[in-house]
Amino acid sequence: MGKKRVLITGGAGFLGSHLCDRFIKEGYHVIAMDNLITGNLENIEHLFKLKDFEFYHHDVSKFVHVPGKLDYILHFASPASPIDYLKIPIQTLKVGSLGTHNLLGLAKAKGARMLIASTSEVYGDPLVHPQNEDYWGNVNPVGPRGCYDEAKRFQEAMTMAYHMHHGLETRIVRIFNTYGPRMRLDDGRVLPAFLSQALRGEPLSIFGDGSQTRSFCYVDDLVEGIYRLLLSDYALPVNVGNPSEITIKEFAEEICKLTGVELKVEYQPLPQDDPQKRQPDITRAKEILGWEPKVGREEGLRITLEYFKEKIQTPETV
Repeated sequence: MGKKRVLITGGAGFLGSHLCDRFIKEGYHVIAMDNLITGNLENIEHLFKLKDFEFYHHDVSKFVHVPGKLDYILHFASPASPIDYLKIPIQTLKVGSLGTHNLLGLAKAKGARMLIASTSEVYGDPLVHPQNEDYWGNVNPVGPRGCYDEAKRFQEAMTMAYHMHHGLETRIVRIFNTYGPRMRLDDGRVLPAFLSQALRGEPLSIFGDGSQTRSFCYVDDLVEGIYRLLLSDYALPVNVGNPSEITIKEFAEEICKLTGVELKVEYQPLPQDDPQKRQPDITRAKEILGWEPKVGREEGLRITLEYFKEKIQTPETV
């Protein structure tokens, strides 16, 4: 009866499902909410048998009601990869705006602390490198990625308004590229794309010349950072990501070495407004949360590869 209760929106998604696992492990009563547009019940089906887990099939851009007390709300509902938000731009904008507003209202009514999942995409195609939380970004609001970038920027602004105006306890995490088990193979992001293509013996698709950089954080490290931020006293945005930066071309070479296939590349045009650089400055996370990533890319990729192998029918050797 005395257990703390947490609502996790996007709870059937990649990150949301790992957060459900973590809060169950920490002894919370977990309520997952998802409209299953990009989430998958397979990610949380192992939790359904637990008395401390509930699932609501619901779209948070419509009115949200959860009976009983709530101690924490983690808002992770949103399409998170270009292949998704380019297909459903209006829903993406609505979950960042209406959804955030609905959940902030719920948090206010329940006296709950709310953490929102923001993103490194608020920095756009950055003119500052690495990116720290004081950088305001370089975002094209009317470009193809604007639906996601501006939804997240609005989400931050709305959250801070509730914090300043209503005194609501809020937290903002800016998430950089994250990977691990339960990623969708078809979500269009570079890591699942490269792993899927390598396992199928296909050429790896590189957009542009491959000189653009990304910084990949293993999901367990990210969840640890989010958990610490939620329980901290810090209300301003905090970058959580792995500052180990790599070019996309180098990353393709790493994936081929890991999977034991010959490097074959198919170059394609670079999408509009695709960020050329991406690397978090995690000074704030280190100082305030005592957090930094522990899992190296080689170890994290090995674990992720095993998950992908189970999901993919590898080609038969002739």
